[in-house]
Amino acid sequence: MNGDSPSSAGIRVRLFGRTDVGQIREHNEDNFLVADLTRRSRSLMESDRVQSVAERGTVLGVCDGMGGAAAGEVASQLAVDIIYEKLSQGDPPTSHDDLARRLVNAVEEAGGRIFGEARADRTRRGMGTTATIAALLDSRLFVAQVGDSRAYVLRGDKFVQVSRDQSLVNQLIEAGQLTEEEAETFEHNNIILQALGTAETVQVDLTYVDLRHGDTLLVCSDGLSGMVRADEMREVLLSHRDPFDACKELVDRANRAGGHDNITVIVAVFEGALSPPGPQDVLAYQKYALPEAPAEATVRAPSVHAPEVYTPPASQEAQRESRRLRVGHTMVGMTNPMASTPASGTPTAPRVSNAPPTFGFEDDPVSIPTSGLPPSMVGTLVLVAMCLVAIAGFLLLR
Repeated sequence: MNGDSPSSAGIRVRLFGRTDVGQIREHNEDNFLVADLTRRSRSLMESDRVQSVAERGTVLGVCDGMGGAAAGEVASQLAVDIIYEKLSQGDPPTSHDDLARRLVNAVEEAGGRIFGEARADRTRRGMGTTATIAALLDSRLFVAQVGDSRAYVLRGDKFVQVSRDQSLVNQLIEAGQLTEEEAETFEHNNIILQALGTAETVQVDLTYVDLRHGDTLLVCSDGLSGMVRADEMREVLLSHRDPFDACKELVDRANRAGGHDNITVIVAVFEGALSPPGPQDVLAYQKYALPEAPAEATVRAPSVHAPEVYTPPASQEAQRESRRLRVGHTMVGMTNPMASTPASGTPTAPRVSNAPPTFGFEDDPVSIPTSGLPPSMVGTLVLVAMCLVAIAGFLLLR
């Protein structure tokens, strides 16, 4: 079905989301997104807690901000707003690939814009946010992941994490250097390897789940997953089938366990025109191989040529001064004059900010004035001069 035109007819989602500051933090840096993209609604009013998935689809996501001084809250709010804005634009998606590509692009766009905001405002330097964003048009649910917020799916009594933490502790577990039990007390278990806004670009991990009737999706920040074990979350979802009640119970349990971080939870139950679970169904972490965008879908901006500006020729004195400066830069900056001239077909190395300028063979040759004497004669004259100085010094000291 990959790439086919999806049909959302008859799929219904019961959902709710909740966020809480926890027991330790002074303010809440988490944000979440629950939106019906067809109706362009982000409401959680009672009438909006049951959505019929239509042609633009549904999006659910959690963003856990970081950065201090309220900058984390700014980053997570920017992320949910930008992702919602990007997914709401244009015509409805026409295929699974189209929706998946839009989802990845929206997350990447959010990362780039948060990075720009952080650079522009000194008080927000270093701010960032995780992002775990789920979107669907039909029975195929996509999950875009940056950071360590999580997505789980409950099917029957099977509870599976369908995202993968981009964290140091998870990398050590996968490498066999830590066990799950050791990870719980690992001193660096809060270090994540990626976040939106901390770098100009991010690598989005895209996964998918083919939903079945009765499946329950849980998306949460590490304020829940770090406080409440997976088997306990599963128990709550099995015993509280209403998303409102499930969210409240999960947040309460995280607070009772210590509430060391902000806690954010989204619970969604999928019903309606979905196939019942079967013995051949796959419920696991599954990466989605997104093909390259078709060439015709890429819109290139027209070339803009700057108007030619007449520059009068420099005087001979100015030309000499320019050449003198080139020699100075080359010697003081220790720059190889050939470094900027690549061999045929070899790309030029990236430029380093504030590095001294380099020059290639196309620049005018630099003539350094000399005496015109052969080197051997110059050496002889220097040696004679040194001998005369030594003799004169000897005579003066007598």
